[in-house]
Amino acid sequence: MPHFSYRDGEFCAEAVSLKTIAQRFGTPTYVYSKAALIDNFSAYAQACRQHARGADAALVCYSVKSNSNLAVLSLLASQGSGFDIVSGGELLRVIAAGGDPRKVIFSGVGKSREEMRLALEHDILCFNVESIPELHRLNEVAAGVGKKAPVSLRVNPNVDAKTHPYISTGLKENKFGVAYEDTLSTYQVAASLENLHVVGIDCHIGSQLLDDAPLLEALDKVIELVDQLEALGIPLHHLDIGGGLGITYDEEQPVAVGDYLGRLFARINAWRDGKHQGKPIKVLFEPGRSIVGNAGVLVTEVQYLKHGASKNFAIVDAAMNDLMRPAMYEAWHGVKQVTQRAEEARIYDVVGPVCESGDWLARSRSLAIESGDLLAIMSAGAYGMTMASNYNTRGRAAEVMVDGDQLHLVRKRENPADLFALESLLP
Repeated sequence: MPHFSYRDGEFCAEAVSLKTIAQRFGTPTYVYSKAALIDNFSAYAQACRQHARGADAALVCYSVKSNSNLAVLSLLASQGSGFDIVSGGELLRVIAAGGDPRKVIFSGVGKSREEMRLALEHDILCFNVESIPELHRLNEVAAGVGKKAPVSLRVNPNVDAKTHPYISTGLKENKFGVAYEDTLSTYQVAASLENLHVVGIDCHIGSQLLDDAPLLEALDKVIELVDQLEALGIPLHHLDIGGGLGITYDEEQPVAVGDYLGRLFARINAWRDGKHQGKPIKVLFEPGRSIVGNAGVLVTEVQYLKHGASKNFAIVDAAMNDLMRPAMYEAWHGVKQVTQRAEEARIYDVVGPVCESGDWLARSRSLAIESGDLLAIMSAGAYGMTMASNYNTRGRAAEVMVDGDQLHLVRKRENPADLFALESLLP
């Protein structure tokens, strides 16, 4: 995380100490680096410019579910990003942030009629459809508004992403996509429906992938389908290979974005020059975690130190409702002391105040800390705030964007009155 580092013993985001941010905005607070977000997106954009054939030959569609803050979306939109959404609410967020709905792809297995109608009204780029019932529903909704819905099918290639089972999406036992062996017949159904326009094919096999071999294996299977569909008289205009590249949380060494895209475009360009006979096909990507994951940290204050016979606990004011990943996936997040101390360290479990034994943020960490000290939970930019809840009637954290030496509050902290404002007493 190059934009987060120690300066004179204080841990900083770009040029601002996290201690200064905590003093101004309180804790827990999510802190994002603008420079990190731009650098991470640029890795995709530059690789596409280098390897794709033509300025309009590729589109990076940021996965909104990983971090949906309006400031994050607005910044990425200004860099030319498209967006991958999974709900009507996410579409409205993209629009509110100034994103172009014509660069939006709509994924997800359970789209409602209302969500479909909303997306059609805003002329989104494409619906990634995941079942035959969804095709028929979308056809009916499109007929009702007098439009033809652009569709691609999300294909489940039965490729093992070799990642956590909860974030693996490309195997037969997963709920996502159309089974590989059913793809051609499902496309024929789609092509037969009057209010659908078949434009592409989609594949997303999972998240936090450290090796690109499963992604390239999936690409090869999707390319075969494109050729078979062409032979059936169903030409496609884009190929969406999804997202899923991992980040470094601890000692992982994920494949570099440029290396992965270089290998991917090499295969696509060789195919174009061979069987596909040079016909243009646009390539879409759906990165999320690899753009925002290491662009953010969660700042929290130590409330109490509890020393026991077998364990020591650092009880902090952030909790599982602020960062769900450790409780849900037993995920590792690095922990940094905001102020470095010379005292001897002890081994602590970093835990929150929520009334669950599963409420922990980090286990067995060596820390030299006192009550009132600040900690930075690292790699928290993705699936942190978007998975946050109000469990135990806890308000969600504030969010701050750092731009050099400038601070911008991009989401206010919730207070208890916010949490029950929509509720009513019985008469």
